Amino acid sequence: MGAYGSELSRLVDQLNRSTTAKTVETNSIDRLLQQAVQRNASDVLLVAGSAVVMRVQGALTPAAGKPLVAEEVRSLVLPLLTARQAEELETEKALDFCFARGSIGRFRANLHYQRGTLAASIRLLPAQIPSLESLHLPPGLAQLVDRRQGLVLLTGPTGCGKTSTLAALLDLINARRRDHIITIEDPIEYQHENRSSIVEQIEVGHDTPGFAQAVRAVLRQDPDVILVGEMRDAETMAAALTAAETGHLVLSSLHTNDTSQTISRILDIFPTGHQSQIRQQLSLVLLAIVTQQLVPGVDAVHRYPAVEILMATGAIRNLIRTGQDHQIRGHISTGRAEGMMTMEQSLADLVANGRITREAALSHCYNSMELSQYLKH
Repeated sequence: MGAYGSELSRLVDQLNRSTTAKTVETNSIDRLLQQAVQRNASDVLLVAGSAVVMRVQGALTPAAGKPLVAEEVRSLVLPLLTARQAEELETEKALDFCFARGSIGRFRANLHYQRGTLAASIRLLPAQIPSLESLHLPPGLAQLVDRRQGLVLLTGPTGCGKTSTLAALLDLINARRRDHIITIEDPIEYQHENRSSIVEQIEVGHDTPGFAQAVRAVLRQDPDVILVGEMRDAETMAAALTAAETGHLVLSSLHTNDTSQTISRILDIFPTGHQSQIRQQLSLVLLAIVTQQLVPGVDAVHRYPAVEILMATGAIRNLIRTGQDHQIRGHISTGRAEGMMTMEQSLADLVANGRITREAALSHCYNSMELSQYLKH
């Protein structure tokens, strides 16, 4: 059977044997998750050799209790899995999934191995789909949902709120328009009910084998709006660009830190011989790039989004098409009348409004000299 077969058999056997003890074990995870909700945590980390850690307002905070041993981590998370998920975990050595725990709420989990032991990162998902206002985002972003065709990209590091912003934009479309919305996600975080629109949500690994295949298939399902949770490879990017080019509004995300870097990231993932074609395509379909990060507030309780917004004006499209990406930032800084702003301008606004400190702004900016100039005014 080999090492893999032995480990898989052991895991399945443990799952089967856990049936009678499942109530006790899930009660343990329920108590932990309830504590996280009460502390307004965003994430819970379970790692052997460490006490339970919660991320509260962006900072890691140890929870009460002794360091966990490997079997305690397994006993906490394994009852959450189906047999199929357990097999995927042992095959791939990692697993992403969402789950609900009664009245406590919904959660997204990543299980993985480190130092040969199982570890988990669990994110708390809001019960309600947020609005742009509740997320403290610029109201001008709402204009993006009025477009019928093109590509809107949300970028930023993990945990910066990209998924929540995309959910808020989708909810606006769902409320305002009579459209067919299809989302492709891994996993599904926010559950959208049909309002004015019809919403279908496809989960990678459960409803489809991958993002690229799903985007191509979705084009035959009469969509108006397509959400691609993340563009991870050239095949998915090409499919998303084609969808945006053929009469659909496409929203997606990337892990990049600023708008210019996003352009480069998209191009670099394609072979050199195809980059000219992709640059031309991108210049035609791009509507906006919104880069965001979360900054601790002055009250040490809230976090506020600082955003860099690029709107694809005629001038921006020309810069992308002709490869003059280095000039894009200058256009963003002078394009506030067109809905654009740099990260430094956004941070300066947050300071001026008393939401964050100057020190927090300086620690999150891209260009400290530029930020200092804005803060003087």
